Amino acid sequence: MLTIPSGGHSGHRPRGRHRECETLDRLVADVWTGAGQMLVVRGEQGVGKSTLLAYLAERASGCLVLRAAGLESERELEFAGLHQLCAPILGGLAELPDPQRDALVTVFGLCAGEVPDRLVVGMAVIGLLSAAAAERPLVCVLDDAQWLDAASAQVLGFVGRRLVGESVVLAIAVGECSEGPGDDRPHLAGIPELVVGGLAARDVHHLLDSTAVGPLDERVRERIVDEARGNPLALQQAIDGQEPDHLAGGYGLPRITLPDRMVDSFRRQYLLLPAATRQLLLLAAADPTGDAVLLWRTAGELGITAAAVSLTVTTRLVAFDGYVRFCHPLARSVVYEAASSQERQAAHRALAAATDPGTDADRRAWHRAYAVSDLDEEAAADLERTADHAMERGGLPAVAAFRARAAELTADRAGRARRALAAAEAKYQAGALRAARRLLAVARAGPLDDLARTQMLFLDAQLTAHSEPGPDTSAELLEAAQLLESVEPDQAREAYCEAFDNALTFGGTGGGVLEIAEAVQAAPQPTDGPGLLLEGLAVLTSKGLVEGAPVVKRALRVVQDQEAGADEGIRWLLLACRAAQEVWDDRSWHALTTRLIQLARSVGALTVLRPALLSGSMIQLLAAGCDAAMSMTLQAEAVGIATGCPLGPYGRLPLAAWRGHDLETSRLIAETTIGVPAGGDGHWRTAPYWAEAVLNNGLGRYDDALSAATRGCERQEELGLATWSLVELVEAAARTGEMQQATDALKRLQARTEACSTDWALGIEARSRALVSEGQAAETLYLKAIDSLGRTLVRADLGRAHLLYGEWLRRQSRRIDARVHLRAAQELFVELGIDGFAGRARRELEATGLTVRKRASVADDLLTAQEAQIAGMARAGRTNAEISVELFISPRTVEWHMHKVFTKLGITSRKQLGEALAPAVVRAAHLAPARPGAGPGGDPGATDASRR
Repeated sequence: MLTIPSGGHSGHRPRGRHRECETLDRLVADVWTGAGQMLVVRGEQGVGKSTLLAYLAERASGCLVLRAAGLESERELEFAGLHQLCAPILGGLAELPDPQRDALVTVFGLCAGEVPDRLVVGMAVIGLLSAAAAERPLVCVLDDAQWLDAASAQVLGFVGRRLVGESVVLAIAVGECSEGPGDDRPHLAGIPELVVGGLAARDVHHLLDSTAVGPLDERVRERIVDEARGNPLALQQAIDGQEPDHLAGGYGLPRITLPDRMVDSFRRQYLLLPAATRQLLLLAAADPTGDAVLLWRTAGELGITAAAVSLTVTTRLVAFDGYVRFCHPLARSVVYEAASSQERQAAHRALAAATDPGTDADRRAWHRAYAVSDLDEEAAADLERTADHAMERGGLPAVAAFRARAAELTADRAGRARRALAAAEAKYQAGALRAARRLLAVARAGPLDDLARTQMLFLDAQLTAHSEPGPDTSAELLEAAQLLESVEPDQAREAYCEAFDNALTFGGTGGGVLEIAEAVQAAPQPTDGPGLLLEGLAVLTSKGLVEGAPVVKRALRVVQDQEAGADEGIRWLLLACRAAQEVWDDRSWHALTTRLIQLARSVGALTVLRPALLSGSMIQLLAAGCDAAMSMTLQAEAVGIATGCPLGPYGRLPLAAWRGHDLETSRLIAETTIGVPAGGDGHWRTAPYWAEAVLNNGLGRYDDALSAATRGCERQEELGLATWSLVELVEAAARTGEMQQATDALKRLQARTEACSTDWALGIEARSRALVSEGQAAETLYLKAIDSLGRTLVRADLGRAHLLYGEWLRRQSRRIDARVHLRAAQELFVELGIDGFAGRARRELEATGLTVRKRASVADDLLTAQEAQIAGMARAGRTNAEISVELFISPRTVEWHMHKVFTKLGITSRKQLGEALAPAVVRAAHLAPARPGAGPGGDPGATDASRR
């Protein structure tokens, strides 16, 4: 498992840390007024102190930020921490008085001399920080201050008490449980502190949901959350490095992923306990649910008395308060690993005997399976019988774990091969590809019947397609599909589906798209949704959109109306999402992708979840913007790492292109060339050309866009991104005066869009035709494009229609009309985070003679959330007094915030807010929850306009 990192723009508040972030926000606000101070951020290891320091550094926009961290290895080196902090600003030494300059030069080892008085060193550091803050405020953040050397800690404490009147903030994080300043040394006594406690339970649950990529049994979830005690690092350590089936349903055996120091501490405490107490803790560690009733029932059967409990509590390893809770989620792993294999088997045997076979048959079978030390057919059969029950708790990863253990316990060679193949299939679906390979090797040793050998061939091709994708894999999948056709038609259709997906992505010969389409059409297909979908895609790829699009669109309607189970839905919805994209059906694409992601998550189908999230990211990019798309991309990347199949550059490439990030897009395009299979085509090879074309059209570099788009649609039979490249080609060619090339590309595009006849397709077609038209015909087409795209979800394309129409109007000298559409385009692009096209719209607006200020938005992080809320309310006409009543703050605090808004936006009057604020800020005034807040009093520099 992998912790999905928190994406987004700088300054976003860490979840559950509103109080702490408001304190840090006030620090930044005060430093701009010259009210410097020091703050000690204190809390236990892993509680989030470093995250808060990072937030402070991000919030300090416009300030000079210095970062440093205490190092245990440098704790005995005098002034090492101080040198690390001050090194970037030592150029200011020349401005210090001679005694102070000489003191710092000496303690930093820049020249020889007598050891100076620390009072002089402290005054020198204050002077150095003050000089660095002369032009702009200085914010110093120092992490892990518990490891500072004593000399640095003493000097920083001295400095921190004397920052009043300086534009300097010094924030340091100190671990509560570690030795260091604030514990055995008084250097930080009296300095303001921000004590960081654990997160609230609801925030820990949210963090767990965003971290664990597979399903969790509710009892196991509650146990992990409870043991984490609100500590984000403890929660992360509980799931980092764990395979999906080691968490799902709690069926995995405990694993150690803790630092050695913590492991040694827990193990030492455990091994010093009496035998009966260790036995009690081992029972608690072997049961993943934390069920106190089961534990005491088992302990009673073993004769463990209450005397063992008091010793256990005094060790602080585990607590019994109606629920069995270890001091750390992985303390149970240390206890389990510290026991001998015989002790662990005895614990599982006792737990199996005490588990109710009626309500918890699967858990009983699981404990029984780990209570045996040799092959055991009865235990294996019990696991096989209860696997479906395990599915309800932990999804496919749990089923995979049951089947894999059943295969391990099977003595009969044929039975072992059969169970290993079933386990390998479940492991593959759950995303445990390496484990699936190992089990497949066991199954291959046989003996297997003809059907099982064919299924093994199919699974082998599936594993290759996901771990080592390329054009050759399509032929293997096609071969498996044809072999399965006569014996397992449903599985044959699944094989055809995967063959299609692989061929569309990687192309290649021998099993390419056309060969697969011919094989599908030669085999009888049922008339249900999946069968109709497969047939439609075969017709579409072999005979074109004119014949294939109607069949695909009809199939999409059937698939959406069907209430398919999770297994069938996962098998077919991914192909349906792809088909919806091919026929420009944005609503089906969005609905089916959403449904697929939910299904895949609910059952832990990680192999499908990664491409589902990638598909969802693309439609989210077009419909909801870059932030929503990035969230899904980050999740897809996390799933890719968890399954051993990293996503590579393809998830972020479209985002970088639409955002207009030139350097990032170029880097990602360069990465796509690494590992591209020789002779491959399809989306794999087309993606970088399409992305480069989008980037350059957004930035107004039409010659470069023309070159990239031409390469992107070279293969006329290719669909998907090749068709999207035609859209970019028409625009780039028209803008560079290559009208014949634009017209030729438009003909190819029209043949595809007219066959689909969706609002999205017809809107794109009208927009593209307008580019090669003149006069009233062009205007009619632009208006038709805006009307059609306005009925779709793809707001990015709607924005481009407004942009092109606005540009056309300006060239017709209709500047007033042009401003309406250019402004609409810019507002859409800013809201969606599509900065490249937003800049193009802004330049066009300026060309109409309109002065356009840089737009502020919550996403841009120009204003804080509260500033954006207050500014939006002021724009809506509310007075300071009215705003103060609604937000439960004083009118003077509102006045102070308004002054900051005016400064950041470069305006002097409320009348200018309408032009300076983006729609996102205006919505914040109505959507953001009103919450109490406190800020400094009135600012003497506030303008009259900000006080109204």
